[in-house]
Amino acid sequence: MWISSPSRFFLTMEREAEVGVSEVVLVGFESYVNVELDTEQNNPKAESGPDASHPALLQDEDDSGDGEEDDDSGTDHFNTEKSGTQLQRCERHGGVNPGLPDTFQTSHLLFYERFKAYQDYMLGDCKPSEVKAFTADYLEKVVEPCDWLALWSTNFFDVLVEVCDLDLKDLKACVKLVLPLQCETRGCELTEEAMKSLLEATQHRLPLQELLVVYEQSGDFDLTALALEHLRFFYTHIWRHWDEEDEDDDFDYFVRCVEPRLRLYYDILEDRVPLGLVAEYRSLLENCSHCFQKFSTLRRGLSSDSDTELDNVSMVEGLKLYDQLEAFKRKLHIIENPLLRYVLGYKGNASQQCVQSRGPRASGMKVVHVVTASCSTTQLQSLLSDRLLPLCPSEDTDIQFYRDPVSAVEACYQGDVVIVLPGIYSVSSSIFLPDSISVEGFGLPDEVVIEKKDQGDSFVESTGADVRLSNIKFIQHNAIEGIMCVRQGTLTMENCVLQCQTTGVIVRTSACLTMNRCDLYGSKGAGLEIYPGSVCSLVGNGIHHCKDGILIKDFANELDVMPSITMENNVIHNNEGYGVILVKSNNGEPHGAHQDRGDGPSGPTAEDQQKEGVTAPTDPTSSSSADVQPESAESSGGADCDTAAASGSKWRFIRQLSRNKETSCSRAVQDLMDHQIFVSIQGNQFRRNGMGDLGTFFY
Repeated sequence: MWISSPSRFFLTMEREAEVGVSEVVLVGFESYVNVELDTEQNNPKAESGPDASHPALLQDEDDSGDGEEDDDSGTDHFNTEKSGTQLQRCERHGGVNPGLPDTFQTSHLLFYERFKAYQDYMLGDCKPSEVKAFTADYLEKVVEPCDWLALWSTNFFDVLVEVCDLDLKDLKACVKLVLPLQCETRGCELTEEAMKSLLEATQHRLPLQELLVVYEQSGDFDLTALALEHLRFFYTHIWRHWDEEDEDDDFDYFVRCVEPRLRLYYDILEDRVPLGLVAEYRSLLENCSHCFQKFSTLRRGLSSDSDTELDNVSMVEGLKLYDQLEAFKRKLHIIENPLLRYVLGYKGNASQQCVQSRGPRASGMKVVHVVTASCSTTQLQSLLSDRLLPLCPSEDTDIQFYRDPVSAVEACYQGDVVIVLPGIYSVSSSIFLPDSISVEGFGLPDEVVIEKKDQGDSFVESTGADVRLSNIKFIQHNAIEGIMCVRQGTLTMENCVLQCQTTGVIVRTSACLTMNRCDLYGSKGAGLEIYPGSVCSLVGNGIHHCKDGILIKDFANELDVMPSITMENNVIHNNEGYGVILVKSNNGEPHGAHQDRGDGPSGPTAEDQQKEGVTAPTDPTSSSSADVQPESAESSGGADCDTAAASGSKWRFIRQLSRNKETSCSRAVQDLMDHQIFVSIQGNQFRRNGMGDLGTFFY
C-alpha cells in the first residue's frame, strides 16, 4: 500500500503542466499585458528618464559583441567608463536621525528594465532548482566585493554598516558596524552594545536584499545598487518558497513564472486589475504560504523507514495539505496567467458592495429627479406634457432638478425616477445603483450622453433588485471592471448605447441582466462577460468591434450553477476573436470523438470568413450556421485542485469556423443546449468575427 512508504510522496511534489498555456498567453493576448516590451524598449524617453537603470545593464544583445553569444549569463559586458552616477538620490525625510546617509533610488524601475535584467543577466533560462546558483553568478560579476557602505534596513531599524566581504553562495554579505553608531529605530530602542550583540548572533553575515547601498556620485556603485534592487524585488514579489519543490523542474523558470508574475505586478501597480481580484490574489498568496509551511513541517517530521500508526496518520494529514496546496497554486497560476485570468471568473470580495440600499422613503412620497445643465422653454413644455404629468398624477410626487446624473442617483430612494435631458454629462466617479430605480434619457441615446474619464473599477454598478436604464449613451474611459457591472439584483437596459474603451458589460453570479435593442462596441475584452449562476436575456442587440463578443465564464475547480441565457435576434459581428466563447471544465471526459485533430488547419481562414456574411437560422436548434470545423490547440494545463491525480489535465481551445454550405445544427451549439445553458437561442446573426462564431475553451 502507498501508506507504507510516505517519504517518497513527501520528498517531492508534482508540478502542474502549465508551460504550454503560458506560451499561448504571450502570443495571443497582448491587449491584457500592462507594458509592451518592444514599445518600451524603443521609447527614448523611458530610457533616459530619471529612473532608468545603468545603460550597460540594459544593453541590447546586438551591442554585446559576436564572440560571447554562447554565454547564457549575459553579464560579461558592462560599461567600464565611469562618468558619474546615472541613478537618482533617495533622500531621507522625517527620520529621527537626519545624520544617516542617503541611498540610491532604485525602487521605481520600469517593467522592461526589470524584465531585461532578469531575462538577460540574472536568470536566463535557468530551472527553479538553479535560481540561486544563477543569481549568485550574476551578483559575483556585478556587485563590488568589499569596502562599500550600506544601510541594514529592517522593519524595526536602519543601521549604517560597511561591507567587508561577500558570501554569494548564501546570498549574504559580511559586514562590520560603522562607529560611532548611526541608526534610526522604529518602535524600539537600540544601543551600540545591543547592535554588536545582534551582529555577533548573525556572525556578521546579513542577507544582501536587506542592504541599501549608500549614495555615491562617482558612479562606482551604480551596478551594485541595481543588482541588489533586482535581488530584493525578485525575492519579495516574484519568488515563491514552493517554486523549487517541483519534482520535474525541467522547464524555463523565467517564461513560466517570472514573466507572468512580473507583468501581473505592474498590471496591479497601474490599476489594470480589478480590486476584487487583487484582494483574492493576495489572500491566496497568504493561504498558500501558510499551507506550505504546515506541509513542510509535517514532511520533515516523517521518517523514511517508519511505518508506525502516528506516521500513517501524519501521512493522511499530509495528503490533505498537499491537495490544498495544489489547489492554491493552481488558483494563483490562473490569476497570474493573462489568458486564464481573462476566461475564468473570480468570486470578488464583499467589501466592494459598500453602497447600501436606502429603501423606500419613510413618507412614502415618490420623487422624479430631472437632470439638465440648461433647458429651453420648448424642452420644458415637452418634458412636462410627455413625462412629468403621466408620472405625477397626484400631489404625493415631488420634482427635483440636478446638474449631473451622479448627484441625482445618489439622492434616489426605492421607486424614484431619474430623467436625463439631452446633453453631454462628464462624471468623475462611478455610478452606483443600489435601489430599484429607473434612469431614462429624454430623447435619443446619441443626444443623452454620460461619459466617464477617470479610472475606477467600473462605470456603472448595479445591485438593486429592479433597476432600469433606457435611451442613454454611456462612454467609458479607463474603467477596470467593465462599463457596466451587474453585481446582484436585476438590471434591465433598453435602447442604450455602450461605447467601451477597456471592458464591456459584466454579469456576476446570481445577477440578472435583460438587454433589449442595445448597441455595444469597442471593448478590448469581451463585450459581455457572463458568470456562472447568472441569468441573461439578450434580444435584438448589436455586439461588435470587441475583442470577443460574448464570454461565458466558469469558476475553476468549483461546482457552480451554469448561467441561463436567452439569445434572440442579436447581431454579433466584426469582433476580433470569437462571436461567443464558452469556458467549460473538461472533467476528464474525452472530447475528441467529434473533433478534428489533424495537424493542418481545417475550414476557411479568418480572411475567408470576413468575405462571408453568415445569417443564423431562426430555428432554435439551428441558431448558428456554423459548420463545426474545430481546430484544437492543446497545451499543458494545470492540476485539478480536488485530486493530485488530475494534475495532467489538458487545456483545449476548440475553434468553430463559419460556413454557408450547411445550415444544420452545429455540434457545439447542440452540446450547449444539452447543458441547458441556453433557454432560447434563435434568429441570431454572426458576421465577420475574426476567429469564428463560437469557441469553446476546455480547462
